[in-house]
Amino acid sequence: MIVGIDGPSGTGKSSTSKAVAAKLGLRYLDTGAQYRAITWWMLHNGIDLTDPAAIAAAAGRPEIVSGTDPAAPAITVDGQDVSAPIRGQEVTSAVSAVSAVPEVRARITALQREIARQAQGGIVVEGRDIGTTVLPDADAKIFLTASEEARAARRSGEQGGRDAQSLAATRQALARRDAADSGRKTSPLAKAGDAIEVDTTELTLEQVIECVVTLIEEKRSR
Repeated sequence: MIVGIDGPSGTGKSSTSKAVAAKLGLRYLDTGAQYRAITWWMLHNGIDLTDPAAIAAAAGRPEIVSGTDPAAPAITVDGQDVSAPIRGQEVTSAVSAVSAVPEVRARITALQREIARQAQGGIVVEGRDIGTTVLPDADAKIFLTASEEARAARRSGEQGGRDAQSLAATRQALARRDAADSGRKTSPLAKAGDAIEVDTTELTLEQVIECVVTLIEEKRSR
C-alpha cells in the first residue's frame, strides 16, 4: 500500500502522515526533510545558493539516508544525523531555492521512488509533489489544505510565537513559500487530479488522522 500525502506548510501534513503510518502499520517518508538535508549540505559546503548551476553540479555529491520508522524518522547526510539542524531558519530560508533546481529534484525524486519501492508492507510518503510527480500510481492520494489564517496560527505556535507580530511574519513566510513551491517549473506544488482533498481548517489533528485513515482503509478494501 503506497499512500501519497501532499499539501502546503501548516496543514498538519507531517503530524498526520506519521500518525497515519503508525496506525496502519506502514513505513513513513518525509520528503521535505530530504530537500532540507541537501540544502543543509550545500550551506555547509560553501555552495553558492544564488547560482543554480553550482547547485546542480553539487546535487549528486551528498549521501542522504532516510529512516522510515514513523516513531523516529531519522535522516543522515554523509553519516551525520541532521534531524535537528535541518529545521533551523538558515535551511528554512534556503530550501525553496535549492529544491527548485531540476537536478536536485531529479536526484531526490529517484531516492524517494527507491525508498517507496523497497518499503515492506507499504509506506506513507509526505511531500508536495508525491501524487503528481514522485508516485503518480500511488494507491491512495490525499491533499491536505487549510485557510491561510489557520496555517499561520499553527506554524507560529510551533515556533513559540503567538503574538500578532509573529503571526503576521509567519503568514508572510508561508505565502512566500507557497508562491515558490507552486510557481517553480519543475514538479510544482499541485493537487493531483485523482487526489482526495481534506480541508483541515476546522478539524483537530485527531479528526484529520481519523479522516485520512478512513479514506485509506476504503481504498484498501476495494
